[in-house]
Amino acid sequence: MTTPPVPPPALERFALKQKLSMLTNRFEVRAGDGDGPVLAMAQQKRMAMREQVTFFADEQQRVPVFGFKARGIMDLGTTYDVTDAAGQPIGWFRKDFGASLLRSTFHVGVPHQGLEGSGQERSQLVAVLRRFTDFGWPVHFDFAAAGGVPIMSIERRWSLRDAYQVELPAAPNGARMDWRVAACLAVGCDVLLER
Repeated sequence: MTTPPVPPPALERFALKQKLSMLTNRFEVRAGDGDGPVLAMAQQKRMAMREQVTFFADEQQRVPVFGFKARGIMDLGTTYDVTDAAGQPIGWFRKDFGASLLRSTFHVGVPHQGLEGSGQERSQLVAVLRRFTDFGWPVHFDFAAAGGVPIMSIERRWSLRDAYQVELPAAPNGARMDWRVAACLAVGCDVLLER
């Protein structure tokens, strides 16, 4: 079986939508505003001892293309390693649980791009309200590298099912964050938002 080509790491925007399933969290990644082709399908088992999410090129889950896995077991501050289809590291992310008490905060790194940054929920008020009554509040994360250079934004719309729009702005040198790392971070934000 041949592996279908994975779109190149440079992608300007994509949409992430959660699909309803009883025992797993399932996500669909589409290019553009969600009306483009399917880039990957992800599945995460609920209540797993060690968080692991694999993205597949097809809905039948025959061809894995990238994914992420927690370094630790049941560790709230663990780092998640992002790997390509061959299991080679392409990035990492982690939730900063101390800083996330009032506003969820994440750190991300993409070593092959020399990129490292952090981001948090844009609205302190929504962050606090969401902790008491999360019924689909819009959630906005803004990520920046050193010097405040924007590298990524994640926006969850008002919705009963989680739907996100992810933007990957070009850096001054024209490079964009690897969309595979961004997709893993977006799913990670969704899965870890309540923790």
